[in-house]
Amino acid sequence: MIVRGALLALAGGQKVKHVVTSAPGIGDIVTRFAAGESDDDALRATSDLQDEGFDVTLDYLGEDTLDRAQAGLTAGAYVRILHRLADAGLTPRTEVSVKLSAIGQALPGEGVALATDNAMAICAAADEAGSTVTLDMEDHTTTDLTLQTLAELRKEYPATGAVLQSYLHRTEGDCRDLAAAGSRIRLCKGAYREPESVAYQNRADIDRSYVRCMKILLGGGGYPMFATHDDRLITIGEALTRRYGRSRDSYEFQMLYGVRREEQRRLLAAGESVRVYVPYGTEWYGYLVRRMAERPANLSLGLRAILDHQ
Repeated sequence: MIVRGALLALAGGQKVKHVVTSAPGIGDIVTRFAAGESDDDALRATSDLQDEGFDVTLDYLGEDTLDRAQAGLTAGAYVRILHRLADAGLTPRTEVSVKLSAIGQALPGEGVALATDNAMAICAAADEAGSTVTLDMEDHTTTDLTLQTLAELRKEYPATGAVLQSYLHRTEGDCRDLAAAGSRIRLCKGAYREPESVAYQNRADIDRSYVRCMKILLGGGGYPMFATHDDRLITIGEALTRRYGRSRDSYEFQMLYGVRREEQRRLLAAGESVRVYVPYGTEWYGYLVRRMAERPANLSLGLRAILDHQ
């Protein structure tokens, strides 16, 4: 937990960001966990994954935007990729994941309204393309705002999904509120550095919360999306879906691009629906640091890639 906390603290550090992004060999790490920097890279990765039988969610990387123009450019990038996905026949098996802070939520004063307008435009493009949108969850200070925006979007686009994080104390209650018919909820453990006052700090407590949340979502009428690479939680999830009498098309498992590929294929071969979360774009630093924080093996991979190019 000490290493994880230190890495998460670095995710927002500009000096460290400069060192990491300019390090020799960093490209090897990025291409392990992200599809690339361009739309073409995202489309190629999506097509390859669909050929294997996977569903996909695309994340155009970026967060904490404090510039109105950049927020608009990010929203435009989502609209553009959705059009290209439709033209390539890659929807509806591909959706997009959107961080509201990347499309303006963090701007002072107008942020929430701007992010909602941009998200509405993305949802409209997704609807036209035959796809859907899931709102990524960020640190706990944005949870209420994100859920408020979700409610607003679902008035017109009811298939809009959201992410809940099991390490937050509040998440069981949020699961109960959002487990209704038609709701799409991705459940993950959480990847931001959070204080003890709002989040479980112990891995076992986070995992127990995850299982409790699984049960709530499976007992409701919505569509749960279990995002985890944890063998034990995957096994529990498979057992719980049977206990709750869930058909294979009423839930799915999700995993990150480049992480535990063989387990992804195992689940797919077992008849499970598996969606791969595929990030792309130039703003990969914060995402990459959080991936390293989640698993020591990821950190070792990153250090090896840099050292090999010294």
